[in-house]
Parts: sequence; structure tokens; C-alpha cells
Amino acid sequence: MTRLLKGKLPILLVLFLILLAGCQQNMESTNQADKDSSLVNNSSTASDHRTEETTSNQTVKSTEESDRKSKLTAKTLTDVQMGKVTAVRSADSQSGWIGGEGWIAKTENGGESWNVQYQGTGTINQLFALNGEDVWATLGQGSKLLGSTNGGRNWTVAGKVPNDGFLHFVSKEEGFSANERTTDGGKTWTPLPIPKYTVGDAYFHDREHGWAVTQGKDEIEVKRTIDGGKTWRIVMSRKTVEPLSNALIRSAGTDDAWIECIGGSGMTQTSYSLFHTSNGGQSWQTVLANSTAGGGPAPGFQMDYTAGPKNAGSQPGPLYVVNRKVTFMGGQCMACDKPNTIGWTKDGGKTWVNGNQSFDGYGEELVAFADADHGWLICTDNTKPSEMYTTSDGGKHWRKTYTFERPKQAS
Repeated sequence: MTRLLKGKLPILLVLFLILLAGCQQNMESTNQADKDSSLVNNSSTASDHRTEETTSNQTVKSTEESDRKSKLTAKTLTDVQMGKVTAVRSADSQSGWIGGEGWIAKTENGGESWNVQYQGTGTINQLFALNGEDVWATLGQGSKLLGSTNGGRNWTVAGKVPNDGFLHFVSKEEGFSANERTTDGGKTWTPLPIPKYTVGDAYFHDREHGWAVTQGKDEIEVKRTIDGGKTWRIVMSRKTVEPLSNALIRSAGTDDAWIECIGGSGMTQTSYSLFHTSNGGQSWQTVLANSTAGGGPAPGFQMDYTAGPKNAGSQPGPLYVVNRKVTFMGGQCMACDKPNTIGWTKDGGKTWVNGNQSFDGYGEELVAFADADHGWLICTDNTKPSEMYTTSDGGKHWRKTYTFERPKQAS
């Protein structure tokens, strides 16, 4: 047996060595495959990192480009000169809009700062806000109508207004400009019938209810419609010495009307009167009767009439109706050092209060009120900056809140 093993040992040794060599080769192949796999995985990971880096760089560049464009836009609007203010409208005590020569700006902090939202050509003549989001503006000759549905962040051309009457909307689609009505947001307008010999603009509170002032030989008549102008009924008639030169109407409800009758002018003085009804014209309250030496007796009154409440100043300023009880009205005295004043009634016109403060500015006086307590007064001038004053106690005290830029000098 020993001899047999000794004879076969060399053969067994050879077979063992061959087997061992094969195992080493398989192990090397496996290791190489693992290395190759590792290289592939590392290459893929590196590629992913490069892709992420490229995407990240593109995103950064895109964001930087967006920011750059945003900054350019903001800079362009910021560079707009907010000079003479020509229109104002508040949405609430803190927010509202002003307009001027080719620009519209908004405040969110009660006039402490302004953000220019629109730049174009032409003067902003009127602003009206239905709420904090829906706002309109009339622009320049031809009365282009601009509109915004997002608080003024974007403005588009909504159409044209057909006249220079008081613009107001009762919904996003329905609005009025004097006796013209739109039901498509200002794209098209349809006239509503008004009486003959109407002085100034008729006023429609809604589709059915409207008011108009007419002038006879020596008589003023206030007329009312409740059927969209198809028929008109006389609700007030007054003898007058001074014929009307204009009439202005505002309303705070279907049965509510504030009628301003403007008479003669002379020596920078204008005579005017203000009447109020809250029951559809069944009864009337004389709110103001401002007779002047230069303009003659207040419309609706005789030459020797001196009784009744008077607004400060020698000519009327803007009329702003807050509700059935509360109305503010500016007054101007062009012969005075501080021409602008403001007065008010808070009991439907039974009593009138003249404020104690007066303000600079020989241009147009502008007024806007969010409620009975919070209001804005803007005084303008052709050679001095417009100035904004605010009140939070119904006109008793006013604080200068903002001074706009000086008017551009003619080259």
C-alpha cells in the first residue's frame, strides 16, 4: 500500500497544483470584476454630482436673472418722480392709491411710504376702489380706463370712459360714469336717459336709482328716477337769484343724495350751497349756504340771506361722502397764506364743523376718507411739492405724513 501511494504521489501533487492555480485565477477575475464595478459606480456617482452641479448652477443663474430683471423693474418704477398728485382713493385706513403725471402708487402703511405700481403717459384724472383688490383709474385725454384685480400689482387697459363724470363701480363688472353704464368692466358703455336742462352730471347710484339737477329761468329743481331714467320726478324746487354754473351729486344709498349747487364767481370767490336727503327727497336739510361778495348769493337763496352754516374758505373744495351721516368738504381761499381747509358734518347735515387747521398749496385740494375717523388730505401746488396729511380722529387733528417730490422744471 505504501508503495502504491509513493508511486501515485507525484500525480496527486500535480493535480493539486493545477486546482490551486485555477482557484487563484477565479479569485483574480472576481477581484477585477469588483474593481471594474467599483469604477463604473464611481464614474456614475461623479456624473450624478456633475449633473447636480450643472442643474444647481443653472438654477442659480436663472434665479439671479429673475432677480436682476425684478430689480431692474423695481428700479425703473422707483425712479418715477412722484411729483404733483392729481387723484387719490383709499381702500381702508392703511391702504390706498394716488396718481399723477403718468404714474400710480400705492401705500400699505397709511401714507408713510409709497410703491409706484404703474408708469405710462398721460395724467391720472380719477381713481376708484371697490375694495382692496379691484381698482380703476382714468388716464389722460380720451379717458383711457385702467383696471386692476390684484390691488394694483398689475394694470391693464379695461376700456375707455365716455365722459369726465364721477366714476364708480358697484361690482367688478357694473359701473357708472355720470349717466353712462357699463356691465362688462368698462369695455362698453350705454347711456341712461336724463332730464332736459340738466346742469353738471347726473348721478346714478345703481341701475334704477338716479338724481339730476336742472335749471329753469329763476328756479333750481332736483329730480329723481327709480326706473333707470325712464321717468323723472321733481323732489326739490327752490327759487334762486344766482343761476347755476355747475352741480355735483354724491350718494350713500338708494334714498340718499348730497346735492352741491355751484353759483357765480368773482374776485377768486365762488358761491355754493349743499343740500342732503336721506329719504328719497321727501325732506331736505340745508347743509351749507356759502354766499360771497364776489360770487353773489348761494344758489337757492335770496340776495339778503345770511343765516345758515358756512364752510370755511371763499370757494368750494372737494366733497367726500362717507355715509348717510358723515360727509367732509374742503374749502379754499386763494387770497389767504394757507389756502386749504376742511369741514364736516356727522349728523346728516344738521350741524357743520370747520376744522381749526389750514394748509399750504395753491393748487387742487384732494380728499379721501376710509371711514368717519380716518382720512387723507393732499394739498398741491405748481411750484412746491404736494403734501399729504392724515387724520385718525375725524378731522380734528391732522399730521403731515408725506412730502412728494418737487415739480419738474420746464427746460
